[in-house]
Amino acid sequence: MSARVLVLNGPNLGRLGKREPAVYGSATYADLTALCESSGSGLGLDVEVRQSEYEGELVTWVHEACDASLPVVLNAGALTHYSYALMDALKMRTAPLVEVHISNIAAREGFRHESVITPVADGIIAGFGFESYVLALRAVAALLEKP
Repeated sequence: MSARVLVLNGPNLGRLGKREPAVYGSATYADLTALCESSGSGLGLDVEVRQSEYEGELVTWVHEACDASLPVVLNAGALTHYSYALMDALKMRTAPLVEVHISNIAAREGFRHESVITPVADGIIAGFGFESYVLALRAVAALLEKP
């Protein structure tokens, strides 16, 4: 039986392919979803990819993950840098959490260097484009194998 994993994406990530292609590339959100689902399947994970423009909806999904002990791969978008509500929800997690970013946030604008998510995550993967998600799913699979 494969482990269920939520891949949660925050504001503007549904606009991939249109949003700043020089930073995020030309692949679409549908491409990202397909990559996550196929990569997860290869790792024995049942991956469900979701995206919302709304902080409260992301918090609700995190609560769902906490209640069901579901691992989460999270790209909170701009909420990464200031959403204490999302961070507080993530503190209640009961399964692995990997923070992920398409771009290298440490090499971008100064406000992007700080993440309120990182201190409550098992780890962070950033700067490898869509491959960041594949690496995050591999990390989740490894964390799930630990006793």
